[in-house]
Amino acid sequence: MRRTRALCRGRIALLFGLVLAMVVAGCGSDSADTAGEGARKPGEKITMTFWSWVPGVDKAVDLWNSKNPEVQVKLEKIPAGSSGGYAKMYSALEAGTGAPDLAQVEYQEIPGFLLEDGLVDLTKYGAKDDAGKFVEWQWQQTVFNGGVYAIPQASGPMGFFYRQDLFSRWGIQPPKTWNEFRQAAQTIRAKDPKAYISTFPPGNSAWFTSLAWQAGAKWFGVEGDTWIVNINSPETRKVAEYWDAMVRDKLVKTDPDFQNGWYKDLQEGAIVGWVSAQWGDAILAGNAPQTAGKWRVAPMPQWDGAEFASANWGGSSTAVLKGAKYPKEAKDFAVWLNTDPASIDLLIQGGYGWPAAKDALSGSALDKPYDFFGGQKINDVFAEADKAIDQDWSWTPTTAATYEHLNDGFQKAIAGQGTFVDAVEAAQAKTVADLKAKGLKVKAG
Repeated sequence: MRRTRALCRGRIALLFGLVLAMVVAGCGSDSADTAGEGARKPGEKITMTFWSWVPGVDKAVDLWNSKNPEVQVKLEKIPAGSSGGYAKMYSALEAGTGAPDLAQVEYQEIPGFLLEDGLVDLTKYGAKDDAGKFVEWQWQQTVFNGGVYAIPQASGPMGFFYRQDLFSRWGIQPPKTWNEFRQAAQTIRAKDPKAYISTFPPGNSAWFTSLAWQAGAKWFGVEGDTWIVNINSPETRKVAEYWDAMVRDKLVKTDPDFQNGWYKDLQEGAIVGWVSAQWGDAILAGNAPQTAGKWRVAPMPQWDGAEFASANWGGSSTAVLKGAKYPKEAKDFAVWLNTDPASIDLLIQGGYGWPAAKDALSGSALDKPYDFFGGQKINDVFAEADKAIDQDWSWTPTTAATYEHLNDGFQKAIAGQGTFVDAVEAAQAKTVADLKAKGLKVKAG
């Protein structure tokens, strides 16, 4: 209860800063009433456009369309990330034409869209009545000062995927702590000079953010009307120092993840572990099929002496963008998409992540043994991880830029220009500058 109250207070304060920024930018609240052109008339046939990159969503949309002949949804696939789909969304919103009715928006991107006054407040269309259908912490990711600006879809509680066959051969137990993780990495290097426990992906700062989250870092906050930025906190520096040492001692690779070389390493046993989110099961099964039956999942390694903690990597929502002609119908579709059991099973089959719908695990496609993981019910691990995520985490309107700053710093460090700690310090300074450039009051934590 104490954590929930703190979370709600943080969200209220967060919106205060966002509203201030909107006033500074000339985005008054009057535009909130221009979301749609009116209610759908009885019997009227309409088509809404939905931009998404989520695997499996096409089948869920087809199911909706088969059940709702008068309210159809046209799916348009977009690339994930700020350089693809988000750039396209922002361009359409700025132009005032071409934006979809609904779009996939990650949780960390919602404040940025609010800053640009790009999302519809769904409370006027009954969204508050849907709150009880969703896991509370994911619902709160979409709520600002009582307004509901998206419908939660999925998250990414984390664990440790590892090659059980090779760990057994080398006499290694899945590491319970980060110290044991390092010891296991040393053993792997000694047993097989071609093998590594993992890679540090220099272009994936979202992954690093999750590790800092687990360590207890809180990068962003609000005091009154001022943003607090604390990326270079002791907790984050501890994580950066740990991985600096792992790279310096050649205990991990430094290749990019989600690239052909990384997939090849997974297939051939050159990378034998991955600290990742629940949706990593589909990544492994789809890209390392020859290793079927050899992987297992263990809880995320812990920091010595700390209370058990997981973290979240990923997670997104279904948002209704400004200009949507039928926001009520768009909201209804978004709720159905993310709560209907048949829709959830289709999304699970595509590998979309951990459902935001309350009690979605029991009886779903997730609640089963996995042949790829040797018959293990891996989602029992992630169910416990989901309960151990520190919910007192907020984002800023410039999170995408922060990720880029970290990526730049990590890549320079890999090239021998500084360290990961230096990258964290640089990202801190640049994030403060980014927020000031938006007209926001900000100070370092």
